[in-house]
Amino acid sequence: MQFLKDKVRQEGIVLSEQVLKVDSFLNHQMDPVLMKEVGKEFIRRFEGESITRVLTIESSGIAPGIMTALELNVPLIFARKQKSLTLTEDILVEKVYSFTKQETNEITVAKKFMNPGDRVLIIDDFLANGEAAFGLARIVEQVGAEVVGIGIVIEKAFQPGGRLLKEAGYRVESLVRIGALSNGQVTFADEEGTN
Repeated sequence: MQFLKDKVRQEGIVLSEQVLKVDSFLNHQMDPVLMKEVGKEFIRRFEGESITRVLTIESSGIAPGIMTALELNVPLIFARKQKSLTLTEDILVEKVYSFTKQETNEITVAKKFMNPGDRVLIIDDFLANGEAAFGLARIVEQVGAEVVGIGIVIEKAFQPGGRLLKEAGYRVESLVRIGALSNGQVTFADEEGTN
């Protein structure tokens, strides 16, 4: 997805060899035109999967998730990280470690929003170690629904998440895959070894 690659190159800030800041278009301020294109691309990649729900995690997954759900004309569910006074009964809960925030959160989804037999597409902004995606997948599987795939906006391919998810049998579609973050530069996985 060249449009997304260009955004990462132009506006992404390499903070370290492990961390890329994309808050100008993805996870603080959001570019709605880009998010619309992201949704369309996920639909193209998961065409024919008969998806009945899109599931993401708050808050950075909501924009790409809602645009994907809009294109599919299905509901978007987002797992909450924050405790809610109104979300206390009949909930699905999983623990998820955030690489970026260096903390573990309990994520929750109300059972009433997902049913056995649902075909769920998981969408998230970043994939590093795969913790969020695995946690979301466990929530889907708790109710007897099926994970049809995992759509990732930006995968850090130099971290093990994508490999681990694929080894566990999940279909992973990442719109861009970063091969390295070094010397303040982003190298995409499909460009490694080229000048």
